[in-house]
Amino acid sequence: MADSTRFHRVAILGTGLIGGSFGLALRRNFPQSVVVGWDKPAVLDRALEIGAISEASSSLESAVSDADLVYIALPISVTLESLPAISAAAKNSALITDACSTKSVICNLAEKVFGTRARFLGGHPVAGKEISGINRATPDLFCGARYALIATLEDDDARVTEFTAVVRTLGAEPLFCDAETHDWAAGVVSHLPQLVAVALSRVVLDETDETGLPASLAGSGLRDTVRLAGSPYAVWRDICLTNSDNIARALDRVSQAIDYLRTNLTTHELEGEFASANELYKILRTRRE
Repeated sequence: MADSTRFHRVAILGTGLIGGSFGLALRRNFPQSVVVGWDKPAVLDRALEIGAISEASSSLESAVSDADLVYIALPISVTLESLPAISAAAKNSALITDACSTKSVICNLAEKVFGTRARFLGGHPVAGKEISGINRATPDLFCGARYALIATLEDDDARVTEFTAVVRTLGAEPLFCDAETHDWAAGVVSHLPQLVAVALSRVVLDETDETGLPASLAGSGLRDTVRLAGSPYAVWRDICLTNSDNIARALDRVSQAIDYLRTNLTTHELEGEFASANELYKILRTRRE
């Protein structure tokens, strides 16, 4: 359990997987903070039941108005729609941060609507599950995860410094970058794997006949590879819409890589591709451990 934080009152807008997990982790580590949630009534009831929030609010404005920290865990489109209202309701001393998977569009709008009012800090916890919702929330979701913050190490705003400390307390590792760099990187290591899993799933499904083959022959390898395919389109629609250029470039690179594999199926050139793949696997495995 950590010491108290300057964020005595925290508003979580969207208490699903990410927002609910943030609330659970926050209340476990900073029990003195009051955490108020805003979402659909049924979701709020469940968030209260599991202890992700200590209070529920029926309106966004009332949730935000007295908060020291506003944590936006809403879909990208809803976040964009809500930023003006959040800016109008938030007190000037508050820190507003989001957890959306793309940053440029949101940060550009936030710069316009907040101005000299409350401080906005773009954020993206690289944590989640293929199935979302408050029932999947866990206080350990951020443990060991990277947490992108759209700021610099030299940012001396006390609110940013405090939130960075909160991120570390929750077990995540802050990674500072600008919004454009984030969207390029996320397009390669997050958004691309999702769409590749979708494409692979489509191929397997289309190839499966009335006997159940080849899907019935699949083992854990395919299941692990297409795990991301369990994510709903509703979650990814906004991501694709707001990071389409970076995702398209990443898909082009995969297309080139597949063409190279196809050309060299009967040559020893594949050994080099496997060596590179093995190297990335080792890097990611080491980081996880």
